[in-house]
Amino acid sequence: MSIDLLLNGHIAEITIGRPQAMNALSPSALLALNEALIQARDDSAVRVILVTGSGQRAFCTGADLKGTLPPDTPFVQGFFSSRDRANEYGNYARLFNLASLEIDKPMIAAINGYCLGGGLEIALQCDLRVAASTAIFGLTEPVVGSIPAVGGVPLMLRAVPAAIAMRLLLTGEKISAQQAQAYGLVSDVYEPGDLMEQARKLACSIASNAPLAVQMIKRLARDSANVSLSEALRLNDVYWGLLRDTEDRIEGRKSFAEKRTPRFVGQ
Repeated sequence: MSIDLLLNGHIAEITIGRPQAMNALSPSALLALNEALIQARDDSAVRVILVTGSGQRAFCTGADLKGTLPPDTPFVQGFFSSRDRANEYGNYARLFNLASLEIDKPMIAAINGYCLGGGLEIALQCDLRVAASTAIFGLTEPVVGSIPAVGGVPLMLRAVPAAIAMRLLLTGEKISAQQAQAYGLVSDVYEPGDLMEQARKLACSIASNAPLAVQMIKRLARDSANVSLSEALRLNDVYWGLLRDTEDRIEGRKSFAEKRTPRFVGQ
């Protein structure tokens, strides 16, 4: 099992590498995934994070816990612990919670096959999702007597209309890439051989914009999601003000007037 991090210009490409097991994540691999995301988050050269799975059969099918966790470990034993410590007690699901990493850089999920359970919960936490035409999506936990462990219910309700979300959540059924696009779960669907090229083009398009502005848009979208319109507009005013005097905003205005490509530096 490997989590590969490739830095290519302003793009950090993270690949979940266990194609023989549909890229299911062991607790140690979850830790490695978190470490790769933190490395990309803290690298000032990185402007966009692209997450995918190795091979064409699967993006990620969630957690693979075979033989790794003691069945008699009380849940409460790790409940008040740190994420890493909780993992030692068997509370592995907390490592799927990417929100706790506080990543403001845009994240794209390039979904190249089965995207199920915790794998879909990872994808739902990304800002954009693009898929191969052969991709399959589902939160199948109720079929095996469980529920999505880390935000699958509220995340799905935010991603697609409520009636569709509840159908998917209560039945545990799987849907195709074409259905996912029709529902708004993914923005684009490509042929499998074209997926990564198109995902990288999307990442490069975002990375060419002013990085502070892009990150501020992501933070504003997150912070204003559950507040009143008046509060959202107040936040919008504050965040706009934080950017007003930045070098990149001044450069953007100059380059527009001079009819040239802007040179953004993230300041």
